[in-house]
Amino acid sequence: MSQVVQTHATANAPTGETSRRSYSFNKLEKRIRRAAGKAIDDFGMITDGDRVMVCLSGGKDSYTLLTTLRYLQKVAPIQFDIIAVNLDQKQPGFPEHILPAYLQQEGVDFRIIEEDTYAIVKEKIPAGKTTCSLCSRLRRGILYRTAKELGATKIALGHHRDDIIETLMLNMFYGGALKSMPPKLVSDNGEHVVIRPLAYVREKDIAKYAAQMEYPIIPCNLCGSQENLQRKVIKDLLKTWDRQYPGRIESMFKAITNVVPSHLADTSLFAFKDLVADGQANALGDTAFDQAPVGDPSVFLDDEERQEQAAQPIQITALS
Repeated sequence: MSQVVQTHATANAPTGETSRRSYSFNKLEKRIRRAAGKAIDDFGMITDGDRVMVCLSGGKDSYTLLTTLRYLQKVAPIQFDIIAVNLDQKQPGFPEHILPAYLQQEGVDFRIIEEDTYAIVKEKIPAGKTTCSLCSRLRRGILYRTAKELGATKIALGHHRDDIIETLMLNMFYGGALKSMPPKLVSDNGEHVVIRPLAYVREKDIAKYAAQMEYPIIPCNLCGSQENLQRKVIKDLLKTWDRQYPGRIESMFKAITNVVPSHLADTSLFAFKDLVADGQANALGDTAFDQAPVGDPSVFLDDEERQEQAAQPIQITALS
């Protein structure tokens, strides 16, 4: 499919431009596949014989997840099955024909689950209030039930690196907890393993990839609910930082994977009461407060990304 899309997207472009676009797309696709493969390996997300239920919403993230897992399924040294599942929540205007047509065309095994959660949400949530929280809980319960019915051993979600960082900051600023969205977890009912194979993938890479793949995107605002304003503030802040300070977002994600409990303040993770000076050198001592040299943040970018950043205006969004 990638080759077809490239040909379609560049049919009217000059030969040299077509070649550059094709090269750029190939690099992008390889970067996404490599990042997903590394995340799957690092966290042991998929094992031999797994039946992976891919939750397909119709957004750019879940389409990219499905495409990437299907590729990895072909080249991985293990065998695993994929089944795509979409939950039709009966939102007004939901184009219910799009996903079945796409999945049939691609030859993907799939199930469409119809549950009128929209009516429940509208009944329970006052007009004008954010409906996402209740909608998410209802959707999660239905997906867990479906996974059990289908015999799925893993439930794959399309959350990416930026989602994980945003969730960390939301919990810090508004929830008073240092926690985020783990790449792999056991469901709240204890019966399922949920995985996020795109945990290492950047959202801007997914956006570029989805545009070039020409996925039939279904908007997520069909229910007319208000956007999560707190998450939007965090998202805008991170985008600003990414443009103004290249490499900062990469450093933030690295911090999530490089936790030092002795330099936080959670007594359940580190025995501060038992800490005494024993005369032995400690590599994790107060040297942690020394100023580290600041490297060149541009090392995180390739030439094309540097050019894009130089052309983007910088907008500052304040936290409230």
